[in-house]
Amino acid sequence: MAFDGPTRPYQEDDTDVLTSVEEPCSLIVWNDEVNTFEWVIETLMAVCGHSAEQAEQCAYIIHFQGKYAVKNGTFDELKPQCDAITDRGIGATIEVVAA
Repeated sequence: MAFDGPTRPYQEDDTDVLTSVEEPCSLIVWNDEVNTFEWVIETLMAVCGHSAEQAEQCAYIIHFQGKYAVKNGTFDELKPQCDAITDRGIGATIEVVAA
């Protein structure tokens, strides 16, 4: 096979490659039979920055639904808050949000 065009050396393009993706996550707080509404509300206000009304609404949803996503963000943002909630004796986990 003959090539009649000009030749040039192979040149690699400079392109940035996305190596990691920050998946959206939810901070889930779980219902239990140990912690009071007041303690859960106080914790959500202190740890997540919720207003009293927002924390109270979350507490009721947690109680009646068994769990609730009290905050959304990246894993790195939510991990310290999850740890702070569990340190207070309340069940909490981080879940990746399904796309």
